[in-house]
Amino acid sequence: MATFTQQVHPAPQVRGRGARSNASGRYEAQAREAFDDGWTPDDLEPAKLKTSLTAERARVIISKNTSPDVGFSRSINPYRGCEHGCIYCYARPAHAYMGLSPGLDFESKLFFKPDAAELLEAELSKPRYQPIAIHIGGNTDPYQPQERSLRITRSIIEVLARFQHPFSIITKSALILRDLDLLAPLADANLVRVAISVTTLDRKLARSMEPRAATPEKRIAAIKGLAEAGVPVIVMFAPAIPGLNDHEMEAVLERAGQAGAKGAGYVALRLPLEIKDLFREWLATDHPDRASRVMSLVRQMRGGRDYDADWGTRMKGQGPLADLMAARFQAARKRYGLEFAFEGLDLTRFRVPVRAGDQGDLFAGG
Repeated sequence: MATFTQQVHPAPQVRGRGARSNASGRYEAQAREAFDDGWTPDDLEPAKLKTSLTAERARVIISKNTSPDVGFSRSINPYRGCEHGCIYCYARPAHAYMGLSPGLDFESKLFFKPDAAELLEAELSKPRYQPIAIHIGGNTDPYQPQERSLRITRSIIEVLARFQHPFSIITKSALILRDLDLLAPLADANLVRVAISVTTLDRKLARSMEPRAATPEKRIAAIKGLAEAGVPVIVMFAPAIPGLNDHEMEAVLERAGQAGAKGAGYVALRLPLEIKDLFREWLATDHPDRASRVMSLVRQMRGGRDYDADWGTRMKGQGPLADLMAARFQAARKRYGLEFAFEGLDLTRFRVPVRAGDQGDLFAGG
């Protein structure tokens, strides 16, 4: 592999972003690496990194997975990359497939699917299609900032509503409340469930770890707004990072329960591929006093490694520390009334709507 060096300054030079560098993705023919030229962040003007949006012409919109430890087998991702910039995001390595960096490129060079609604309608209309609950946002957040103007996620929900197709959504954005006019009636028909990710109640930590996501209070408000509209809500404490935010698990579940959440889940920090280096870099710049302790605890939950990708353990970890985290979660879940037994979403309502010009129109009106 050909290698060249490129000056890469730490995050204080890129305000409002999560990653502290833009190292090459693992598939690039050339590798970029940082070097020290003697300048410090205080010597330099703060860099301004603009977000770019590129239309992606997908051929299909419903993705399939067979992972036994993921709670869905069908998903839709309206966007690639995510402007929220969460440093821990497990979707970052996917940007390497685009010839881009899982670092700053992931949160600034974004792709959207303008034909998502049309593709979905075509797939759902196929004669042999059998409904299975679809999860929206299994990779990147479907309500990241550009959704305000692009409205790709809303257009997908509109199609699912017309077909009476069951689905779930996960987000850390209060923008989901914009779509209550669609979600509330679907919830009445047991066709939708929402998960809101709340990783911390500490505004300073949230700003550092998830720089362009909604504040913790906005996420709690989103839970409250959804619950009051009758939409069933699960709070996700994900990721749980030992030595950094894991001490907040009980407090987050308590606030979510008070706001109206009925269920809860958690995922231990995952550091596959490029994420481990990005996360270490972020710890070193934002939390240098805790960096070595956090990584030591992470390794204790991962068999002495930064990450263990084995199914069955990758979501929760293993060992005494992981067992303690699981026990704490179960106790808090029970204490704060988050053990609601959700029934399966209704698959029986699915219908392909009759369109103007279809033969069915000949029999309309008697």
